[in-house]
Amino acid sequence: MKLLKRIILLTLLLVMLASGIFVGIGFLNYKKTTAQLPVEEKVAELQSDENYVSNKDISPYLLKATIAIEDRRFYDHSGIDYFAMVRAFLSNVFAQEIVGGGSTITQQLAKNMYYTYQPSYIRKMSEVFTAYELENKLTKDTILELYVNIINYGDNHIGIRAASLGYFGKEPKDLTLDEASLLAGLPQSPNNYQLSNHKENARKRQKQVLQAMVRDGYIMETEAEELLE
Repeated sequence: MKLLKRIILLTLLLVMLASGIFVGIGFLNYKKTTAQLPVEEKVAELQSDENYVSNKDISPYLLKATIAIEDRRFYDHSGIDYFAMVRAFLSNVFAQEIVGGGSTITQQLAKNMYYTYQPSYIRKMSEVFTAYELENKLTKDTILELYVNIINYGDNHIGIRAASLGYFGKEPKDLTLDEASLLAGLPQSPNNYQLSNHKENARKRQKQVLQAMVRDGYIMETEAEELLE
């Protein structure tokens, strides 16, 4: 019995040590990356792009659809949604494969700002530290605005203006509920939902977006049903 207790204790200590090392590597990676290009400078660089659009020039449907499908507690958390992370973990365990990541909009913004091409485990921890910095330095509305301007909507359309013009030939502020809810579903898997060759998949994803918008009170159920007929 004493031997078993020692083995369990040793295992726990090793897990704690490994976790501490993992967190430490993630933190050091975050500090090194943001030291090379501080958050304030990176944000200014993104906002200076000629295709950058502010929230006031984006259809409210698109912004609401994005929150509903990507991060429904966006305005309530501080960059990390622990409930979503636990839910995603359990879903992955039951599915015996990765079916979701539980990343918030802030984490996804951090990833696309700095860590897109870094190994996933290091990146994930670095995302957490960067997400907290973004939340401390920027408003929620600015974070959402940056996100829709930097995310991939498929077919080489990076940012909502490129996607809106590329897919529908119109500015983001003119997107209808149908168009906005369709676009909001694409970033989850741009290669599998892009409209050039996966429009059927995109429409199935759009159904999920509309249902999420109804769930969160952004649209009436009748509005969703009209588009889904």
